Amino acid sequence: MITSVRALAERAYARRLRRTLTSVPRHVAIVTDGNRRWAKQMGYASSGDGHRHGAEHLDRVLGWCGELGIGCVTVYAASADNLRKRSAGEVDHLLRLIEDACRERLARPSSPWRVRVAGQVSLLPSSTRLALSDAVLATRDRPWTLTVAIGYDGRSEVVEAVRRGLVAAAASGESPLALADRFAPSDIDAHLDTSGLPDPDLVIRTSGEQRMSGFLLWQSAFSSLYFCDVYWPGFRKIDFLRALRAYAARRTAAG
Repeated sequence: MITSVRALAERAYARRLRRTLTSVPRHVAIVTDGNRRWAKQMGYASSGDGHRHGAEHLDRVLGWCGELGIGCVTVYAASADNLRKRSAGEVDHLLRLIEDACRERLARPSSPWRVRVAGQVSLLPSSTRLALSDAVLATRDRPWTLTVAIGYDGRSEVVEAVRRGLVAAAASGESPLALADRFAPSDIDAHLDTSGLPDPDLVIRTSGEQRMSGFLLWQSAFSSLYFCDVYWPGFRKIDFLRALRAYAARRTAAG
């Protein structure tokens, strides 16, 4: 009874929050942090349970975005640092969850989300690379965009974008001095993993940590940042709407 009353109260509050929104972002980026701490808080024996609930929770959050017409979402699934430093067992479990999500949820015909990948896929095992590439291919004609940042590091992405630009210029016969003379931010934009997408209007990080951890460092230069104390699997619709309310208020204040 208490649970049902709480759920009704949260739904009513969510409706009120939604009515206060004067604008919504085009592109929301999320650092999905806190899976392991959530599992410990909930009494699970393994951090893998937190990752499993976190992977399943993405469906709900994408549904909330869809309801509001937010058609561009980027999620930080795993950093390059995570893949290198976490235990082999934890990384294997996380990657299997991502593979399952690609096959069973992201690629299903009813999903409106087109999958893109950002990050160093060379760090991933062949089975994960295949699952991601299959999801990209299967969803290429869908209207909204979900970018999965995996094996990702923002500094490495910028370095790689500059390298690609240099290689392209050399291939066209342009000299290094000529390139240096006309080089502009757009030359980096064109070679990022997120090329063609709008920069994120709002970056949300769950778990209470207040740092970027290398996430979309170039793209988020002018983004609104929102740090939420709730762990990712426990991130509620009202938490999401509060983040959107803060974003809308900042836009209004900025004129």
